[in-house]
This record gives sequence, structure tokens and C-alpha cells, in this order.
Amino acid sequence: MKRIKDMVAEANAVVTHAPAAQMLDLHGTEGVTFVDLRDPRELEREGMIPGAFHCPRGMLEFWIDPESPYAKPQFQSGGRFVFYCASGWRSALAARTAQEMGLAGVSHVSDGFSGWKAAGGAVAEKPRKG
Repeated sequence: MKRIKDMVAEANAVVTHAPAAQMLDLHGTEGVTFVDLRDPRELEREGMIPGAFHCPRGMLEFWIDPESPYAKPQFQSGGRFVFYCASGWRSALAARTAQEMGLAGVSHVSDGFSGWKAAGGAVAEKPRKG
């Protein structure tokens, strides 16, 4: 059986990544989209990076593919994408998948949202649906 820690290590070997403390300066930069991959319940409980785009991990491939009926314009922008989850495991796998699908400018926060909070990064409540 292939172990998840091995899969994460393999993803990190081919995807750009850094701890949150090094990603803080990217927040608010034009052309950079932070992508929150966490479950909606995590966002409700803990908040999220202000201005981040929420993409549940299970929808990632469908939202990236421009030919999918579920494609999202956020992934067609041609900008840079910084993926994050709670601790950097889901985001490593998601960043690798996005990169393999041809999405350019993909990286991820290696210590996740927990690292973001520990580094003093801004946190906002999950936006409420209209």
C-alpha cells in the first residue's frame, strides 16, 4: 500500500511550496489567488484567508478543466495560485494535480492554514451566501 506521507512527499518534490510565513507577502498581490481547499465546516469553524477562493478538494479537477460543465473562471485567469488546506497535505496533492492538468503558476502553503495563523496571517470569517 502506498502511504499518504509518501504521496505528499512525491507531490512536494515537484510542486513549489513554502511555509505560510514565506507566503504572507503574496497575500493581496495582484494576480495571486489563494485557494482554500478545506471542507466548508472547517471554514465555518476557523475562518479563512481574506479574499481566498474556496474550492472544495473534491471539485478541484472539475473546476480547473475549462471543458468541464463545472469550470470556474477563477482558474482560467492565467494568474498565480497558492493552494492551502489545514496542514499542507491536501494542498500538496491538489497542487500536484493542478500542475499535472496544465495549470501554471501553482504553489502551496506547506504548513497550511494552521501555519498561516501561527505566522500572524489575517483571518476572515467565511463569507455568507446571499
